[in-house]
Amino acid sequence: MIIDQETIYKITETESAAEIDLDGVEQAIKGLLSAVGEDPNREGLLKTPERVARMYLELLSGYREDPIALVNDAVFDVSYDEMVLVRDIEFYSLCEHHLLPFIGRAHVAYLPNGRIIGLSKIPRVVDLFAHRLQVQERMTRQIAEFIDKLLHPMGVAVVVEGLHLCATMRGVKKHSARMTTSSMFGQFRKSIATRQEFLDNISRGSAPMF
Repeated sequence: MIIDQETIYKITETESAAEIDLDGVEQAIKGLLSAVGEDPNREGLLKTPERVARMYLELLSGYREDPIALVNDAVFDVSYDEMVLVRDIEFYSLCEHHLLPFIGRAHVAYLPNGRIIGLSKIPRVVDLFAHRLQVQERMTRQIAEFIDKLLHPMGVAVVVEGLHLCATMRGVKKHSARMTTSSMFGQFRKSIATRQEFLDNISRGSAPMF
């Protein structure tokens, strides 16, 4: 299957796709340590700026992920029109408001219209959008839009459940609060029965998230 590269790049484009300036991050962390009253030159903190810079290189890799390499020609012509569902996809991301993690799981389903994507690619799509500075609502829709525009299926459904440390460690400090977001396209939005089948499938036998 030939992938429309222009379309794939367009639906994954971001406002910031440049390489991370590791030296700049290190200097910023040194400044932060000093600003909060710490000594960046004490033994325990000497390598902290370097470690943090390498951490952000990993946690924000979604800005630099090549969507063509991610898909890797794993879109196939298959005559199958029943629901395809991958549930309980673990993810971690960074809240763009406080730079604190939010973690959880995503459930992704689509109704094929002559095209399917390789199983391992769906969790990779989730990671592509999770590994950025995010809000859960936007991330949920980005995942759904990617699948929709890549496969042109009869419908796409995404539900994301997240635990946000910005709400458990600070602010309201509600340790049991969980956020659930959804994005539905096509038959999942139009058909109550299709949507309910999806929701029943992701709730059936689900273990507690944490």
